[in-house]
Amino acid sequence: MYHRFDAVIVGAGGAGLMAAAQLAGKCNVAVITKLYPVRSHTGAAQGGIAAALANVEEDHWIWHMFDTVKGGDYLVDQDAAEVLAREAIDAIIELEHWGFPFNRLPDGRIDQRRFGGHTRNFGEAPVRRSCYAADRTGHMILQTLYQQSIKNQVVFFDEFMMLDLLLTDDGVCTGVVALDVETGEFHVFHSKAVLLATGGYGRVFKVTSNALSLTGDGVAIVFRRGLPLEDMEFYQFHPTGIYKLGILLSEACRGEGGILRNGLGERFMERYAPTLLDLAPRDVVSRSIYHEIREGRGVEGKDYVYLDLTHLPKEVIETKLADNTDFVRTYLGLDPVVDPIPIQPTAHYAMGGIPTDVDGRVTVDAQNTPVPGLYAAGECACVSVHGANRLGTNSLVDLVVFGRRAGKHMLQFVQQNDLHPLPKEPDYRARAEVEWILENEGQEKVATIRAELQEAMMADASVFRTGDGLRRMQDKLVELRNRFTRITIDDRSRTFNTDLVEAIELGYLLDCAEAIVACALAREESRGAHYREDFPQRDDANWLKHTLVTRTSGGLELSYKPVIITRFQPKERTY
Repeated sequence: MYHRFDAVIVGAGGAGLMAAAQLAGKCNVAVITKLYPVRSHTGAAQGGIAAALANVEEDHWIWHMFDTVKGGDYLVDQDAAEVLAREAIDAIIELEHWGFPFNRLPDGRIDQRRFGGHTRNFGEAPVRRSCYAADRTGHMILQTLYQQSIKNQVVFFDEFMMLDLLLTDDGVCTGVVALDVETGEFHVFHSKAVLLATGGYGRVFKVTSNALSLTGDGVAIVFRRGLPLEDMEFYQFHPTGIYKLGILLSEACRGEGGILRNGLGERFMERYAPTLLDLAPRDVVSRSIYHEIREGRGVEGKDYVYLDLTHLPKEVIETKLADNTDFVRTYLGLDPVVDPIPIQPTAHYAMGGIPTDVDGRVTVDAQNTPVPGLYAAGECACVSVHGANRLGTNSLVDLVVFGRRAGKHMLQFVQQNDLHPLPKEPDYRARAEVEWILENEGQEKVATIRAELQEAMMADASVFRTGDGLRRMQDKLVELRNRFTRITIDDRSRTFNTDLVEAIELGYLLDCAEAIVACALAREESRGAHYREDFPQRDDANWLKHTLVTRTSGGLELSYKPVIITRFQPKERTY
């Protein structure tokens, strides 16, 4: 089936819907989404959205910029960090005008709380910068933006899975191909501009806070089309996932005063971050937890520690941390009012992804040459505003700031450019892939390969890495890739075939894992979330640069581009 639009947005999370809000009513725009929009993973973001409003105490956008740059271990492009910190303030006010239900101060202004890595006066002490709606801030962003989309009559294609990106021979984006999961039909979306807002790829790891749908679809499709990915070696593990399940317990728990304790009852972050303590950046806290466990100070000698809220007022736990309290009661059978909570680091957020400039245009080289008509925003994109490690609450502000900028630039682009013709047989790649999966008569099961991938990535490419472990992971990926050619699925029908969807998603996960491991093996230093035990120091002389990885006919090819440094020169990162 053929559709024609001025602009197509793939993904209905915060970035996609924020972009749609800029285009609605001004051009013909469609949003394609694998899920019903308000089930997008933005809804799982809990603790808040950062902006230097200074409603509770003194704050300035440049302090926010500094914290973002330092938190990213100086791999942050500082032009992007300045855009983020400056425009966060307007973005919050715009959300408020659209009806976002922020927690309020007694005088009616937006309340703010502390969050990891956010400080006053360039690192002096924690600052209250996180605007929030209890512990369901992302959920409220989704609801607010979806209401705006419905009001402005944005066209949605729910439960449509993107399968291919359409590019002309001279590299102009002309649309996408998607599968209607309900019917099994192929749909070609012909457009002047495409925004990819497809989210992350945390499902490459066994223990993750990411939803089942986060399989790197947009990232992998771009990679398959010969475009580069940036900084894929940097993947963040959030310190406080529910033990064994990986379900996220928000940093808001520590922002409200929660404490991490080891098996001896010690507040162990005093050893690792004496100034910010439990509110140090996530990479620091996650490594500290693993250090405690490795040195035998896990709870009862096991591989977890406690998040302790028992000293907080019951009212704070029940009202400001209501969802987190429900999670603990539901999944652990514990009451956080009286019981410490078993936690372990959980795969949470991709700092790397599709390279873009500050207007969301996808770029293809070290000179930031844009692909005409192709944009990306949100977790699938790499601006790079998070560098080697994202600060808490900077993901939601990334979505609204850069989703908005991408939407505005797309509107200009579609008003100034004509529709390019589609390539011949635009859906042939997508059809071939689906038919192969449906007809393949192998012996391998998708779920088995996926479980082995996740287990191996957790063992050899997670918080601590070594050259030997990463090479072992590369060998495992070659084995899994070969076995993937011999998969079979039980459901051969066309209608709502989740077997088919999961097989396609496994292909995307293998692509993302391959890029992560190749980039991690090449980067012989430790920086942010990338920690090499065989290269434990940061090496600015050789590695203060972004990694670009491209798939070629001869395998993966790595190249590099410089970090944009404007205001803050790299220095030692202490908290």
